[in-house]
Amino acid sequence: MSTSVPESHESDEEVLGAVAPHSSATKTPPWQRKSTLILLAILAALAVFGTTTQTWIHVAIAPGEVAQTDLDIPGSKAAVAVSALALVALAGALATTIAGKVARIVASCIVLLGAVGIIAVALRVLANPAAAAMSEVGAATGIIGQNSDATTTIFPVLAALAAAVLALTALAVLWFGRAWTVRTKYDAATTASGANAGEPVDEIDRWDQLSRGEDPTV
Repeated sequence: MSTSVPESHESDEEVLGAVAPHSSATKTPPWQRKSTLILLAILAALAVFGTTTQTWIHVAIAPGEVAQTDLDIPGSKAAVAVSALALVALAGALATTIAGKVARIVASCIVLLGAVGIIAVALRVLANPAAAAMSEVGAATGIIGQNSDATTTIFPVLAALAAAVLALTALAVLWFGRAWTVRTKYDAATTASGANAGEPVDEIDRWDQLSRGEDPTV
């Protein structure tokens, strides 16, 4: 006596489709992610500040009444505003990590303005290094208006480039940040409470629910 096996009318693709969940969520590109943009802004601000610790201007003092060796002027003295603006931009970038929608816009604008200011100061030093070094030359020689041959190094250029990256990042935060959500501690607790709704509640969970104003007996 033979037993017939019913044929299956379902294809392999249909079976696999029933087993594997289908996800319609789109993956956010890396350049739009909050973590990527904030990290890039922080690194750019730190890079700008790092350049100010290096020599921006090399000054060759002309022979005169005072014997003086050549000067190497760091960016923190040749362009004091750059150091301050870099710290402001760094603080603004850090603030965007926890700021709400409106505060994030304000912080991003501060970062953008700081970056623009850094570029302006760096370009001014590149355009006229002798004027930027005048106060330091006068302090070193004791003579105001001492003749000197001032030349810039690569670090003002690097500061301007890092500030340009900082400005573009701030613009990206302003544009893509509109879709970012702000997660708070209360939101995380509420989500965890909802996810564990079907699980037994211990004494610690009851205290957590009471602290949130919920009734653990419900």
